[in-house]
Amino acid sequence: MSDPDRDPGLPPGDPEDAPLVTCSRCDREWDLEYELEELHAGNRALEQFALDHQRHTGHYPDDTSPWLATCRHCPAGEAFLAERPARRWAQTHARHTHHDVTLEHASTDEDEEDAVIESDAE
Repeated sequence: MSDPDRDPGLPPGDPEDAPLVTCSRCDREWDLEYELEELHAGNRALEQFALDHQRHTGHYPDDTSPWLATCRHCPAGEAFLAERPARRWAQTHARHTHHDVTLEHASTDEDEEDAVIESDAE
């Protein structure tokens, strides 16, 4: 489906069409041309930018909240922007280490209980 407001002179997928990300804490806005053109992140460009932004600034850009998988027994843990990879990491960690892993979404209401991925250890 074509965008009626798009300049017809631009080739499809032109970097000028790159999505924009804002961060009110940094008071900045970025297009994701670098992630698309240099990193070849494709449909993971937003995720790549958000995770990189958090690593370098200590916070996520606007409208981004991660899924956190945290081991209850060791310092292992990871943040993901989608539930599926977070759950997969938690299940894999639990399977290999026999450790229980807490899975939570950063924007979850405090009254909601976190999911626990239990190891199959007896």
